[in-house]
Amino acid sequence: MYYKGKKILIIGGTGTIGQKLFHSLMKEEPNTIRIFSRDEFKQFEMENFIPQEYKIKTRFLIGDVRDYDRLERAMRGIDIVFNLAAMKHVPACEYNPDEAIKTNVNGMENVIKAAIENEVESVLFTSSDKAINPTNTYGATKMLAEKLVLAANYSKGHVKTKFIAVRFGNVMGSRGSVIPLFQKQILENKKITLTDPNMSRFMMTSSEACNLMMKACEISRGGELFVLKMPVLKLKDLAEIVVEETKKKFNISEKISIDIIGLRAGERLYEELMTVEESHYAKELEEMYIVLPTSFSKEYYINLYRHLPNCKIGSYSSTNIVPISKEEIKQLFKEDLL
Repeated sequence: MYYKGKKILIIGGTGTIGQKLFHSLMKEEPNTIRIFSRDEFKQFEMENFIPQEYKIKTRFLIGDVRDYDRLERAMRGIDIVFNLAAMKHVPACEYNPDEAIKTNVNGMENVIKAAIENEVESVLFTSSDKAINPTNTYGATKMLAEKLVLAANYSKGHVKTKFIAVRFGNVMGSRGSVIPLFQKQILENKKITLTDPNMSRFMMTSSEACNLMMKACEISRGGELFVLKMPVLKLKDLAEIVVEETKKKFNISEKISIDIIGLRAGERLYEELMTVEESHYAKELEEMYIVLPTSFSKEYYINLYRHLPNCKIGSYSSTNIVPISKEEIKQLFKEDLL
């Protein structure tokens, strides 16, 4: 058990994925888990709803990833760091790019410096499919943060810390997901707004997201980027399912309309999780891809992973994968959907 007896820090630990990760890690019998976030109300809620046996091993720390001194103190004595803190809302990042940079880029730089200072064992950064060929500020900041994380493995000097990145698709039920928004619109307005019926997205459950993070951290040597294999769905299908299930759950008899409003600032119709260029240096596991670094020590990583099959060459894009059916969406994401 890799996490048994470890001291763990979850930055952004009061978010949907952070809380799910917290509960998953607690099952691994760590020594301590520190929850670091700037949301005091979320911390209050989380602390009051976790089991008593978890409270003994948990510390809640108020702080911002932008504040290096506070972050460095929070990281003292820590073995493993998960950085989930980010500005995630695409339009908000478009209209406030300087703020997105402060959190997503400068914040990651602070995490790296604090980890090196405290000789942390592992640091895992959660990136996004929007970091591939970014068309918006959010994606561009995630791409830069990825570059910082992967380059940190070669600028850390004698420090043992390994830096790892994982790329997510959209996570069902998270605060960045459209599902809570759809539900709110149905209950309050009896209609939902959809940007484009042809929009396709990679989707994963919060459980899958946590499993990816935990496994990547365990098997990584540092410097790799991990991508979960995940299904693609059409947002129109998802919207119709949320309407159907919400009406059933809340006994709503009125007709719920779906209004098409067009793409918002910075949005695109499809997403990518791996480029054609990256696929040339990617290895394949049953449930994920490992993208090997090409800027530094390329031959070392090729030799290290020579026993794994090569990835199929090509872009891993939501446009070239057949979307799952509405029934498959219901079955696959039932636990996270409603």
